Amino acid sequence: MYSPETTPRTAWMRSCLTALLAFSALGLAGCATTAPDGSPRERNPDPWEPMNRGIFRFNDAIDRNALRPVAVAYRNHTPQPVQTGVGNFYENLSYPTTILHLVLQGKFKSSARATGRFLLNTTLGWGGVIDVASGGTSLPKYNEDSGQTLGWWGVPPGPFLMLPFLGPATVRDAPARVADDFTQPFRWYNADNERWFSLALSLVNTRAGLLPYDRLVREAYDPYVFVRDAWLQRRLYAVFDGNIPARKLGTAGGDDENWAEEALQEDEAAADEDARR
Repeated sequence: MYSPETTPRTAWMRSCLTALLAFSALGLAGCATTAPDGSPRERNPDPWEPMNRGIFRFNDAIDRNALRPVAVAYRNHTPQPVQTGVGNFYENLSYPTTILHLVLQGKFKSSARATGRFLLNTTLGWGGVIDVASGGTSLPKYNEDSGQTLGWWGVPPGPFLMLPFLGPATVRDAPARVADDFTQPFRWYNADNERWFSLALSLVNTRAGLLPYDRLVREAYDPYVFVRDAWLQRRLYAVFDGNIPARKLGTAGGDDENWAEEALQEDEAAADEDARR
């Protein structure tokens, strides 16, 4: 019987996780909130901005020349029911991770509802292709991960970090992504060709879902700052389930803590229209 604990790939992933956790600890330790004289000073959420901007340009070049064209072709030439089914399938596949972290956060009623949604969609919904649970049930959608669990229990996000290929993160959330990889069903699926095809399809599906927001980023005065602040604000919202403590408001970047969220809401209809062109 296949035992994932004994594979070299698993050992390598564990070594990476250890290194990332050590990096996270160093990053969090470096986020001092007081000056040497003991007086409070404003926290800089992006102390590594020059490096992050370079990685952002690298990611943007790959996206413009490879990923976005594929996502546009997928959106334009794949029937909408198929796209919906693919999106439902991967959303359902994320629920083991979500259920685990709802339990770790002590949200037991929510974890029970998430489990019911997962079981219903997996059985009656053909493995999650059809979102049966959203049709006439009182089972809401959830989306939780390791970073949200750490944030829920008070672990600060640390500096903003732009990851090559993976995009925005923080020092807290970057190693958490590695941990979440071990709770994904396809992480333990040992048929390499099918596994990599599934990961590629998931990536294209995710990128296609972001196409309506391309115009917002493209027309921003500083696309990097727009992406950074919008991501940090939405991440803060996700950690606290929308009930952000007053002391946390304004810590995600910018003078007006809601500017990026409002920009996304105001331009969403125009972005959808632009994406159809």
